[in-house]
Amino acid sequence: MDPQLLFDLTFPLAAPFWALMILAPGWSVTRRIIGSPLIVVPPMLVYAALVIPQFATVFAAVASPELPGVAALLGTPLGAAAGWAHFIAFDLFVGRFIHLDSRERGIHPLVTAPVLVLTILLAPLGLLAHLLLRAVLPRRRSQQADLAATPSR
Repeated sequence: MDPQLLFDLTFPLAAPFWALMILAPGWSVTRRIIGSPLIVVPPMLVYAALVIPQFATVFAAVASPELPGVAALLGTPLGAAAGWAHFIAFDLFVGRFIHLDSRERGIHPLVTAPVLVLTILLAPLGLLAHLLLRAVLPRRRSQQADLAATPSR
């Protein structure tokens, strides 16, 4: 398939999930959708569509990684598009973790939203920011835990 087309398709496949986590974190639909790790499948399929037809080339570059070989691969349209799909898939997986962990710890969505935006742009820094927040903010019970602990009448 055309690397440019797949490159262009990758982020739009992930964007709705980011929008749910950032703009509607408490919505029951968000909880249901983001609760599934399968949200990362669309960008993973793009990655597979790029890598599988060129498996030998990609595998050679990553099996014994050396900077010149990885740079050469990433300097091609195929390599750049595959790298982008890889980033988008794993960034979304990390964002999902941050969202779910924040909800479980009772971290306010207005605190989590900028961390998720940072994760979209620079995922390792977003994850670092979340881990720092976890370390300094007191753990509060989530709203879900509060509801579960409330006796029904």
